[in-house]
Amino acid sequence: MSATEGTGGLGSSTRPPGRARRTTSRVVVLLAALAAVGGAVVLSLMIGSQALSPVVVLRELFRPGDAAGDPAARDIVRGLRMDRTVVAIAVGLALGGAGALMQALTRNPLADPGLLGVNAGAAAAVVTGIAFLDLADASAQVWLAFAGAALAAVAVYVLGSGGAASTTPLRLALAGAALTAVLTAYVHGLALSSQANFDAMRFWLVGSVTAREIAVLGTLLPFLLAGGLLALALTPALNAMALGDDAGRALGVRVGRLRLLTAAAITLLCGAATALAGPIVFLGLVLPHVARHLVGPDQRWVVPLSMLLSAVLLLLADTAGRVITHREIEAGIMTAFLGAPVFIALVRRRRLAHL
Repeated sequence: MSATEGTGGLGSSTRPPGRARRTTSRVVVLLAALAAVGGAVVLSLMIGSQALSPVVVLRELFRPGDAAGDPAARDIVRGLRMDRTVVAIAVGLALGGAGALMQALTRNPLADPGLLGVNAGAAAAVVTGIAFLDLADASAQVWLAFAGAALAAVAVYVLGSGGAASTTPLRLALAGAALTAVLTAYVHGLALSSQANFDAMRFWLVGSVTAREIAVLGTLLPFLLAGGLLALALTPALNAMALGDDAGRALGVRVGRLRLLTAAAITLLCGAATALAGPIVFLGLVLPHVARHLVGPDQRWVVPLSMLLSAVLLLLADTAGRVITHREIEAGIMTAFLGAPVFIALVRRRRLAHL
């Protein structure tokens, strides 16, 4: 056997084990992230003004009718903390997935879900209802927020595709940034116009997982599921687009249709999350970078891992906000405190994975 033949045989025999090892390591990372979500859930249910032991929390979760249980602990776990924990998981999953899609769509490592104007559109619609229609009903606010998010996404797509030039990631990003700036100024202007407006709109300026009951999540769950399933289904096509539009077309990707569907998935995820928790920032920017650092640039792994990591960070942010001071700090503020050091560390290590 010649040296060339030996080398070729060796190369061909080692490639499948290499791919298998990479797949195994990615599965391990994904399972570890899933376990981290479970651990963050237990912490969220344990920690607060009245601390509970892990044994008490697990008993109330899995044996709620146990006669040996403490009624007070049951009220805390299943009444006060369960709703905000479930909402935090749903919002984290949605914003992490939307952030990974946004960065893949625009091929911009600094993109986040707010870049399409979805967060700002939802907040602008709600504060308009509060300021001019005296809208205080939470259910009505949710639908208004979702409608505002959808309208903002459509406006960005129209602005980004107008004129003779075709839609490009840069045009979408510029249109989204411009619309976000305008709507954010409008929201703050309304909020600062009177003390009453500010008190009513604080939720839509910061973001929190405490102001929504679990029934509201049930209303928005179909949109979250549709957006999540669409996001996962688009990941192979987004991989094909990683090297540019021409490479994607050569691989059979319909570029315009892919951008439209990706924008729709981002709108569903981010619109529903913003309607649930307000404009929580930083999750969609930071966690996709962490995911790519752990599993590489393959969107089939980046998107689900970003979802899980984002849920973990939001749960930890909400939990930390309960005990860091004598008054509770909203999760929208805490995500920046926890996410910024992670992002700075990634930048300093120069390990931001290529898109």
